[in-house]
This record gives sequence, C-alpha cells and structure tokens, in this order.
Amino acid sequence: MLKKNKDFLILFSLWLLVFAASSQIMIISPILPRIGEQLHIDETLQGTLVSAYAILVGLMALVMGPISDKIGRRRILLYGSAGMAIALSLHGLAFDYYSLLLVRSLAGVAGGVLSGAAVSYVGDYFPYDKRGWANGWIMSGIAMGQIVGIPLGTVLAAQLGFQAPFLVFAVIMALDFFIVLKYLPQPNVELDKNRITVVSALKKYAEMLTHTEIIAASISYLTMFLSVSIFIVFLPTWLEKTFSVSGNQIASLFLVGGIANVLTGPIVGKLSDRLGRKRLIITSCLGFSVILFSSTLIITHFWVAYPVFFLIMVLVAMRISPFQALLTAMVDARQRGALMSLMIGIGQVGFGLGSAIAGPVYLFGGFSLNSIIGGIMILAMAFLVWKYLPEPQLTETT
Repeated sequence: MLKKNKDFLILFSLWLLVFAASSQIMIISPILPRIGEQLHIDETLQGTLVSAYAILVGLMALVMGPISDKIGRRRILLYGSAGMAIALSLHGLAFDYYSLLLVRSLAGVAGGVLSGAAVSYVGDYFPYDKRGWANGWIMSGIAMGQIVGIPLGTVLAAQLGFQAPFLVFAVIMALDFFIVLKYLPQPNVELDKNRITVVSALKKYAEMLTHTEIIAASISYLTMFLSVSIFIVFLPTWLEKTFSVSGNQIASLFLVGGIANVLTGPIVGKLSDRLGRKRLIITSCLGFSVILFSSTLIITHFWVAYPVFFLIMVLVAMRISPFQALLTAMVDARQRGALMSLMIGIGQVGFGLGSAIAGPVYLFGGFSLNSIIGGIMILAMAFLVWKYLPEPQLTETT
C-alpha cells in the first residue's frame, strides 16, 4: 500500500508538471489579441512571443539532457519547476513588448530544463514493464492542458488581463516544486561521472547517433511530428472554408480530441506493457495513415470530423506513450536524459518543419495533399520502427 501511494504521488507530481509546462505552449496563442491590445504590440511581432518560448525550450533541452545524466533527474525537476514558477510570476510585471519577450524567453529556458526530465524519471524509477502505464498517465497531462489550459487562459485573460493565466500556472508550478521536494526520491541509478562540457555533450550526442537504432528512432520521431503538424495545422482552415463553421466549433473539436487523449492514454500505455511497444506503435501508424489518406473523402459534413478527430487522438496516444517507453530502454541511465532531450529537440524541429511547409503545400494542392504527405510520413515511421527499433523484453528492469 505504501509503495502504491508513493507511486501515485510520483505520477501526480510528474503529471502536474507536464500539464503546467505543456499548457505554456498552447495558452498564449488564443490570448495574443488581448496581449496586443493591452501592451500595444503590433500583430507582426506577436508571433515572436510564441517562437521565443519554443526556440528556448529546444535549445535548453539539448543542454540539460547530459547535465541531468550527471546530477540526477530529481534535481533537474526541482530546478525546472522553481524556474518556471518564477518566470511565470514575472509575467505579472511585463509592461511592453520587450519585457514580455524577456519573460517568455525565461519561461522557455525553464521549459527546456524540464523537457524530457519527466519521461527520463519514469525510465529511471519504474521497471520497463510499467513504463507504458506510467507514461500514459503522465502524457495525459498534455491533453488536459488542451482541455483546460486553453479555455482557462482565454477566460482569465478576458476577465482579468493577459497576466492572469500565467500567474495561475505560476502557483501550480510552485505547488509542484514542493511536491517534488517532499515526495520524489532520486532513483537508484548510476549517474554519469564524466565532466560535462559543451564538447563532451556534443560528443555524447554524436556517439549516440553512431548507433543504427538511435538514428532510426530520431528519424521516426521527426516523421511522427512532421506527419501530425502538416495535417493538423491546416485542418481548422480547411474545415472552416469547407463547412463554414465558427472558431467556437473548431475549439469544440479540439476539446473532443483532448478528452480522447486523456481517456485512452493510460489505457494504451498499460496495454503496451502487456503486448509490447512496437505492435501498438505500428498499428497506430497504419491506422493514422488510413485516416489521413481518406480524410477529405470521409469528412463530408462537419459533424463527421468529431468521431474522426477523436480516433486520431486515440491513435496519437496509442503511439506516443509506447514510443517514449521504448526509447527509455534503448540506453542506460547515464545517457537517458541526453537521449530524451535529443528526441524532444528533433520533435520540435519536426513540428516546426511540418508547420512551415504545410502552408505552401495547402496552397499548391489543397488539404488533400497535406493529408497524403502526412500519411506517407507516418508510414515511413512505421517502417523504421518495424525494421530497426529493438523490442526489449517486458520483464527488464532498471
């Protein structure tokens, strides 16, 4: 019973961290108009408030991965949650574009410190045959951010000013800091004893990328995010133009998708502990490709988009948690933080690249071309996982 209670507190603290940190990516987009009005920021500059956070997350993730392998995941979680709480609190002091850009950048630094730490902690603390279950619960925090974070941020910003949602999440991150401080132990794994420098960190990444399975995993992670972004980014635009729906209807669609992810994430994570990771990942990729190839044919009315998007998010959950659990077993604890940070950086590149090419593809060939390219990308991921990624025995422990 004590072990179950301890595991619950660990999962809750990591879930709360993922919920609050992931919400920072999504929460700012719907309130950009309020920010522009209150701080008199031109529309041409508002997008940089989003990109500044994302860029710093990616850069700091690569820096902190090797450091977490040396000093331990618990300390990284403490530093990151404290830093995020402080950075979000400073949003209350922002008075113009430059001051807000600065605090968004600081939040990005803190987000980069945290990136990969939760999944790496799961790999350090839980045996391999429970990591799918644990990752499923933790990653549902991202979907909860989609369900709660966006509406909460929009309402608070409209009623109390754009600073309000950031201050609420600052309190949540402060709470998480104290939970980590009191209840999370440093897992009993061997830490990297080598001296960490820029050169040694780069050598660590370079050494990992000499292994075929790591290269395949990296390309798989890239194509996974590429396929999602090239499809998702212009899905609302296509739906609005095709069916003349409102922004509120589009928001309700993403709400349904978030609920699907929350409900199915823990279930498919636990299922992958029993059936194996690769089987679920490949099944998800094949199912997702079928939906992408046929999306413009089967969505003949807007109401059809609800069950289709629900299924899409089920398949996303079916892929991401098992894949992350699989990654944690590809290296030992001394390299786990670096590997997860590398994957997060690659994922950011994949999502950004997909978002960048989605527009030209949409203008050239319409949304059906976006869907076809996304389907091809996800089939490439399925092939790489099937051909090159090893499936560890589920009885393995750390």
